[in-house]
Order: sequence, then structure tokens, then C-alpha cells
Amino acid sequence: MMEMLRPLGDVISRSMFGGYGVFEAGDMFALVSADTLYFKADDSNRARYEDAGSAQFKPMPYWEVPAEVLDREDDVEEWARLSIDAAHAAPRKKRRTRKKK
Repeated sequence: MMEMLRPLGDVISRSMFGGYGVFEAGDMFALVSADTLYFKADDSNRARYEDAGSAQFKPMPYWEVPAEVLDREDDVEEWARLSIDAAHAAPRKKRRTRKKK
């Protein structure tokens, strides 16, 4: 699945959630679980997924990429870029610090 995301430039993957997360500039914009690709969605692009009948990776804001999108490289890139925009726009979570004993 990473191969279809190569046109996006410097994206990396990291194991998590029993699958892996996909990051661009430090922000996670996609995840792969059980051989299914999910892209991050927010108010700017969520309707695309809902209109396509995609399933959400609950409780997270990631939605299954529709099969018809996966069939076309240009569509994958377009949907991924919107997902990257959503990831960059999301508020950063504060890192938890460990208490010293």
C-alpha cells in the first residue's frame, strides 16, 4: 500500500494499532489495518467518504478509502492530499510526560 503513496513525497510508516500509521511531516494522515487503507477526514472532506459509503475506523477520524479510488492513482493522490491537509489542520495533542518517582 505504501507504493501507491510514493507520489506524495516523503511519507513514512510506523507500526501501530496492529497495522501501521502513515505520516507526512510528522502528522499521521493514514493508517492500514487488516489490509485496508484509511485516510484521515475532517469537516473539509468527510462528506466524500460518507457519500461513497465508506466505513469509519471508529473511534478515530479515519475512513476507509473507497475501492473505486484505489483503482486510480490520480484519485488516490487527490484523496491523500486532502487527508494530509486534514492531518496538518488538526490540533496537536500534548505529549504526556511521565512523573518521576
